[in-house]
Amino acid sequence: MQTVSFWSQWYFQIPNFILAVVMYTMLGRALLGLFVDQDSRNFIWRGFCAITDPALALIRPITPRAVAPVVLWLFGFVWMFWLRVILLLVFFSLGLVGASQP
Repeated sequence: MQTVSFWSQWYFQIPNFILAVVMYTMLGRALLGLFVDQDSRNFIWRGFCAITDPALALIRPITPRAVAPVVLWLFGFVWMFWLRVILLLVFFSLGLVGASQP
């Protein structure tokens, strides 16, 4: 079995990495949100918000307005997970990723 380097499949790995960062940061924001106010000036909280707010802006229109912010963040985590799965399936079905790559 042949190993595949990161750079030989950069076109898949970089978007997958960005989605993973947003996904896990959204989970971290949901957990941190249990202890920190939403308008906190804490620099870690502001960092989490800066990373996740662009993705949440896309998710917010398809989520009911009645949900609490923490639920929106958890929905965002799930959406990012499924985007990563779809990304893998698309690249795999096109033959652009997999162990058989040179």
